[in-house]
Amino acid sequence: MSTFTVHHLLADVEPLMQQLLDVFGDAFEDTQTYGAKRPRPDYLRKLQGSDHFIALAACDDAGRVVGGLAAYELPKFEQERSEIYIYDLAVAQPQRRLGVATALIRCLQDLAARRGAWVIFVQADPPDAPAVALYEKLGAREEVLHFDIAVPPRVSTR
Repeated sequence: MSTFTVHHLLADVEPLMQQLLDVFGDAFEDTQTYGAKRPRPDYLRKLQGSDHFIALAACDDAGRVVGGLAAYELPKFEQERSEIYIYDLAVAQPQRRLGVATALIRCLQDLAARRGAWVIFVQADPPDAPAVALYEKLGAREEVLHFDIAVPPRVSTR
């Protein structure tokens, strides 16, 4: 039986954040995105110390990251409330189906309640049946379309 503890990664835990990036790269089979151009430590400290970024890591008894999530708190303009968007959630292959992802989301729910957030939302790709099943177990399903809108290259103002 595997045991784990969920940690809120604040600005002083860079080694765990680096391990979390490794877990994401392996789980998503995208080590290029999560490993090739890692942010500098000062960038990560600033991000982790901000009010809008949330990183949670599930660690095994040896302190190794076995899963985690990255989320963003989005302040709303139409009412004085916020929403939390789960950007990435992954669990290392050997620890899947042991409650790690559910524990991460439950921890995020507690954090969201303390922050006064209105809702947590997440996207899942239909071919990812385990993710869809997890999110259906925890929340209400909505059918939406997702569009990526390209950002033009930055123009120098010098």
